[in-house]
Amino acid sequence: MTRVAIVTGAGGDIGRSASLTLAAAGFAVVAADVDDDGVAATVESIVASGGVGSAAHLDVTDRTNAIEVVEAAKSTGTVGVLVNCAGNLRPTAVIDIAEAEWNLVLSVNLTGTFLCSQAVLAPMREAGWGRIVNLSSTAGKNVSTVGGAHYTAAKAGVLGFTRHLAKEEAAHGITVNAVCPGLIDTQMVRNTITPERQQAYADSFPINRLGTADEVGHLVGFLASDRAAYITGASLDINGGDLMI
Repeated sequence: MTRVAIVTGAGGDIGRSASLTLAAAGFAVVAADVDDDGVAATVESIVASGGVGSAAHLDVTDRTNAIEVVEAAKSTGTVGVLVNCAGNLRPTAVIDIAEAEWNLVLSVNLTGTFLCSQAVLAPMREAGWGRIVNLSSTAGKNVSTVGGAHYTAAKAGVLGFTRHLAKEEAAHGITVNAVCPGLIDTQMVRNTITPERQQAYADSFPINRLGTADEVGHLVGFLASDRAAYITGASLDINGGDLMI
C-alpha cells in the first residue's frame, strides 16, 4: 500500500522542500497549511517533478481539523510520515508581547506539533512503522536569532516533546526526531529582518551564508527514511556552525 507523508506548513519554503524531498522518495505527500495558495503551489511542484501530492487545508491549532486531515490521508494509503513544519515567528520584545500574541506563537509552534503528532499515532501504531519529524530551531537550544521569547520557548518545548514522544513510541516502530535549523533563507526570515541584517548574520557564521530550505528539506527526508531507523529522540543541528554544542 502507498505510504503517505503529511507535511504541515507545506506552503512555506521549508515545508515545500520537505514535501518535494519526500515525494521524490516515493511518498504520496499531503501538503497541509492554512495557506491554500501556498499548498497549491507545492502540490503543483510535486506533480511537475513526477511525484504524487494533494493539498489539505489545516489549522494545526485545531484538533478536529488535524484529525480530519489524517483521516482523509488514511483513505489514500498508510500514514507513515508526519513533518511538523508549521510555524509562526514574531520578533517582539518581552516587554511588548501581548498575551494573545504569546498564545498564538506557542499554539502554532508547540501545541500544533502535539495535536498533529497525536492524530497520527494510532495509524502509525497499527502499521508498526512511523516517522515523526518536528521542526525546532537553534532557538530551542539557545536563544532565537530573530524571533521573540515566545518563539524561543515554543521551540524549546518542541525539543522536550520530541524526546518524550520518542521514548513512548519506540516500541511501536515509530521514531520521533527534531531538526534544528539556524538562520535559513526563507520568506519568513526575509519578512522579519532587512537584507543588511541577514548579511551581517551570515558574515558572523563559520560557514558565511544563510542555509537553504532545500538543505533542511533533505535532512528531514533522511530522518523519514529507513536509513535513520536507529535514530530517535535526537535533535539534529543545521546552522552553518552558528551553534556548536
